[in-house]
Amino acid sequence: MIDIPLIKVLLIEDNPGDARLLQELLVEVRSARFELIQVERLSQGLQQLQAQSFDVILLDLSLPDAQGLETFIQLHQRDRNTPIVVITGLNDETLANHAVQSGAQDYLVKDQVTGDVLVRSIRYAIERKRAEQKIREQAALLDIATDAILVQDLDGRILFWNKGAERLYGWCAAEIVGRTHESLSPNSEFAPRAAQSILFEQGEWSGELQRTTKSGKTVTVESRWSLVRGDDDQPKSILVVSTDVTEKKKLEAQFLRVQRMESIGTLASGLAHDLNNILTPILATAQLLQFKFPHLDERNQRLLKMLETNAKRGAALVKQVLLFARGVEGEQAVLQLEPLILETQQIAQETFPKSITIETKIAGSLWSIGGNATQLHQVLMNLCVNARDAMPDGGTLTISAENQLVDQAYAQANLDARVGSFVKLTVADTGTGIPPEVVDRIFEPFFTTKEIGKGTGLGLSTVLGIIQGHGGFVSVNSKVGQGTQFDLFLPAVMAMNVQEPQAAEILSGHEELVLIVDDEAAIRESSKALLEAYHYQVLTAANGSEAIALYHQHQKDIQVVLVDMMMPVMDGATTIDRLYEINSQVKVIAISGIVSRSQTAATKEADRFLQKPYTAEELLSTMRQVCGAIA
Repeated sequence: MIDIPLIKVLLIEDNPGDARLLQELLVEVRSARFELIQVERLSQGLQQLQAQSFDVILLDLSLPDAQGLETFIQLHQRDRNTPIVVITGLNDETLANHAVQSGAQDYLVKDQVTGDVLVRSIRYAIERKRAEQKIREQAALLDIATDAILVQDLDGRILFWNKGAERLYGWCAAEIVGRTHESLSPNSEFAPRAAQSILFEQGEWSGELQRTTKSGKTVTVESRWSLVRGDDDQPKSILVVSTDVTEKKKLEAQFLRVQRMESIGTLASGLAHDLNNILTPILATAQLLQFKFPHLDERNQRLLKMLETNAKRGAALVKQVLLFARGVEGEQAVLQLEPLILETQQIAQETFPKSITIETKIAGSLWSIGGNATQLHQVLMNLCVNARDAMPDGGTLTISAENQLVDQAYAQANLDARVGSFVKLTVADTGTGIPPEVVDRIFEPFFTTKEIGKGTGLGLSTVLGIIQGHGGFVSVNSKVGQGTQFDLFLPAVMAMNVQEPQAAEILSGHEELVLIVDDEAAIRESSKALLEAYHYQVLTAANGSEAIALYHQHQKDIQVVLVDMMMPVMDGATTIDRLYEINSQVKVIAISGIVSRSQTAATKEADRFLQKPYTAEELLSTMRQVCGAIA
């Protein structure tokens, strides 16, 4: 025996004859069982719905306490889960359409109702309501999704818009359903033609798109499109699922920029090494000739001075490249930034056009930092000069400093950042701003947007190198026509003692024997001549092997060994290790064009480190420091 389901029916009908007729029609049905409860007023029907649930409601529109379409609307507003079939004596097609459009499952005219028609209408009403409920549940699931999900017809008209789309793009469903995206955001090409062409050919498309939100913000989305076909296999609509990847793309861009800068830094380091090897003998020889020939005529003295000056300029240029590459570390001390800021402000006020207003904002109780005052002064001047150039018609240059705690969230959003206590040094202008397509390249060495002859392209790369050399990081925000702001984050330290630089004392030697080890013949010869002119005795070796052999022969007499760190055959680090194996008390000065003192164990073990190209004063001063320690 087939189990026939029971269908609970609430009949709201005030006419006893009509109510009895409908009961008899349902009783005659053999394919279903009905449990029918009849009430005469709408208020009674609502009470029944509060007391129990029904599978379907049969509703007359003419009741003692409600009339017409309002009868249905009142009931539908109180109970949206139970399907309602309107049964009325009014054969009014307009009223029927309004009732169905308002949510009625069917509209039946009493004198046209038969048992089959009534049962079929009840069953269809129940099934349609179940289908609607299922769709609502699925829509609720779509709203939970973080992705933006929408359905649009083939003309681009939005049919469905989930909560994820609302969160991403800013428009709610009520604002956009039934409209095209272009009508809300005229400048946004929501469905690129090329993508649509692929979609119709292949049935799906995926790719990355730029979108403009309701607030005007540009977001990047990874979008997957699927062509939805009807039963006739013809395209009906397009399902679009988009994931917001704006932050992901931002981090990727930062990562690529870091990689590019590291590559450029490596290239710059190698270039600086070669240039330093060229400049070292030129500088030393220029100074030596001036010392050896003090009575040259004025013209030749001027030429020698010009040679020295330009060699120093070249050395300064190379030093900037090395600062970017983080191959050079100056002596650091505990500093307060306020004096540096005020000094920079004073210089800028005296030299910048009067149309530029210079302001400083320094927070109280500013933390100290560990840094090199000369390098940080250069950072401030580089940024201030850039700000000046960005304000040809005047504006405001602001230098500010404040304590800043960088948390995990900020560090995760900025690859260069790390958690900790920092002093944030900010240089901001109200100038022309930097175009977005250029921002990622501004820290590259030799990249400049200035006219030829007005910039080397090393200013910002030097800033980046110095700040990173101090363990800090840099962020930049710029808007074309509004200005640019550089934020420099320098690690805070607790100590407060400030070291004062001491002037190097240049003294002649006392016939000490010095061994110079360098593969560059010009450097060996110029350094030898310089030291001999200042009363040192000098032996030279072209590589580590020669140096070890010479040291074995003259170990008792050699008091200082100058060792280049980058040499063929035997490099500087190995040479220093061999020298210490022979004599653990040997005095060593490590010299290099690119190696910083902290970068190798060998340079740390050496008594002093001398950066190429060195001046006569630097070489002689270092020699005296080492020889003085011997004495």
